[in-house]
Amino acid sequence: MNSATRAVAEIVSGIAPFDALEQQHVAESLTWLAATDDVFRRVKPATPPRHLVSYVVMVDPEARAVLLGHHRLAELWLPTGGHVDPGEHPLETARRETAEEVGVSADFTVTGTDPLFLTITATNGPDSHEDVSLWYVIRGDHTRRYALDAREFSSERWCGIDGFGIANTDPHFRRFLAKLNITLARS
Repeated sequence: MNSATRAVAEIVSGIAPFDALEQQHVAESLTWLAATDDVFRRVKPATPPRHLVSYVVMVDPEARAVLLGHHRLAELWLPTGGHVDPGEHPLETARRETAEEVGVSADFTVTGTDPLFLTITATNGPDSHEDVSLWYVIRGDHTRRYALDAREFSSERWCGIDGFGIANTDPHFRRFLAKLNITLARS
């Protein structure tokens, strides 16, 4: 296992699963990481057919709200984030994607610099592949307007954590919110 893959395996090992599905995703990710160093997307959209993503969910914990953007390509309401570049540490990806897509420096003071959540998701479309996504949390302010990167997102909106009502989002987003809710209640 090369050093970049080893660093990712250490991150994944540190995630406390929220439920049985996340426990399964963590175990499957660790098995995958032990079997290959080909874990970074090399060619868009699907080479290799499973690769790493860093989601970056902006949260206003006081307002109990998250910022989502309507992603042009996926046609879903998604958090910011993107593919981990070859050899890049996923935390650096989270910082880079925040700067590129939101135009601010990432503030990890909500839950810390470790990802809160991990998912494995099959994408839709003719170039379907699997994203192994590490979900980072950054602090935001729902009273501030953040202009998400117009090349990636057509619009943005703050959504309440309680009573989240968007249907067309990542299939694991509600589970992420449930884990975030428990984490926020503890802090």
